[in-house]
Amino acid sequence: MNPRDEPGELRDDHDEELRAEPGTDPEAGPGTTAPSVPYRTLIWLAVATFTTGIDGYVLAGLLPDIATDLDVTAALAGQLVSVFALTSAVAGPVLGATTSGWEQRRTILAALSTFVLGNLITAVAPTYALALGGRVLAALGGCLLAAAVTGYVVHLVAERDRGRALSFVLGGWMTATALGVPVGLILGQSNWRLPLVLVSVVGTVALVGIGLRLPPLRYPSSSLLDRLRPLARPHLVAGLLVSTGVLCASYTCFTYAVLILRPSHPAGWMIIVIMCGYGLASMLGNAVTGRLVDRFSPVRVLTVVLAGLLVDSLFGALALSLAVPSAVAVLSLVWFLLAGIGNGGHAVPQQARLAAMAPASVAVVMALNASAISLGSALGGGVGGLALATGLSPGHLPLIAAAVLALTLPLHLLVARWTRAAAARS
Repeated sequence: MNPRDEPGELRDDHDEELRAEPGTDPEAGPGTTAPSVPYRTLIWLAVATFTTGIDGYVLAGLLPDIATDLDVTAALAGQLVSVFALTSAVAGPVLGATTSGWEQRRTILAALSTFVLGNLITAVAPTYALALGGRVLAALGGCLLAAAVTGYVVHLVAERDRGRALSFVLGGWMTATALGVPVGLILGQSNWRLPLVLVSVVGTVALVGIGLRLPPLRYPSSSLLDRLRPLARPHLVAGLLVSTGVLCASYTCFTYAVLILRPSHPAGWMIIVIMCGYGLASMLGNAVTGRLVDRFSPVRVLTVVLAGLLVDSLFGALALSLAVPSAVAVLSLVWFLLAGIGNGGHAVPQQARLAAMAPASVAVVMALNASAISLGSALGGGVGGLALATGLSPGHLPLIAAAVLALTLPLHLLVARWTRAAAARS
């Protein structure tokens, strides 16, 4: 065998593939171990996650306008968010398992192209049905993109730097909530379709950057049965349900955040500023936990985050239902921003924890986690919509979120104990 063909060696020629070998720096040349995170390579993946972040959040702030334009109720307009999440939940594992044996740069490019196309369809849709179809197509690309990007980072970067690398790439998603979403909401004041055009434009920029700068990478060869083997581990499946629980609690409130906050913050500019603050809070949580994971156990970091989210949900429920009107404006803002820190901070420790549970099947596990996240988002939007349809006020939604988190935290602790026991037996 020619020495240049050895797996794990990276070359500048992007027509040749890199076999997955954590710690290889695409900017350093053949056989060089990365001393830190290869940011110049990963920046384009961060831009890609930036597009999904705008898409995932901006529609929630425009539900009344969407409902009016498409002649549907606000609850039905909210299902444009939920159907995206539900489609991702169903399709994610299938697409992740099917494509994990493919060359991953091409997988990322195909997923991002589909995502962009779906957003363009929704942006020009004259009817609710066509807009819904565009959301389904965008979800198919988005769920595969999320899994492929995370798996790519985990395989490319050494374990000692994994927390910072994941934090950097996921930081694109968080940045979208801080910058992209407010810009999208400003554009959306004139037409709710313009933010989706923004998503498509930024996604196209990411496509060009990934195509030119991201090195090809293929995971170690394995059969489809081997890649699906983690599904036979009950503690891993239970760990994935932790993601579902966190996102269900988050989207129970966030999908209808405008309805919750508008009574105490009636001006349109207030909602934009609050959404910007939420995004900045998410970025803060993501950045802090990304560094903590490299120093402490991901399980320990995640425990603190989940406990904080539970306390904050209870605080929000009390503030919205018991506080005097003059205090609600301040207290609801505190609740929402603290939720942003927690929701932004849970992703890195959860993904690092799942990757450590099945290191040989990271691509499939990340696809399953993306599915679990999407399922949680869909459940949250559906549960929130059902609660509103039954007559509950938007102010009651944090209490429902607290109930979900009250089940999720013990499940997380059980998974941690279960995993330690499994490791001790092996």
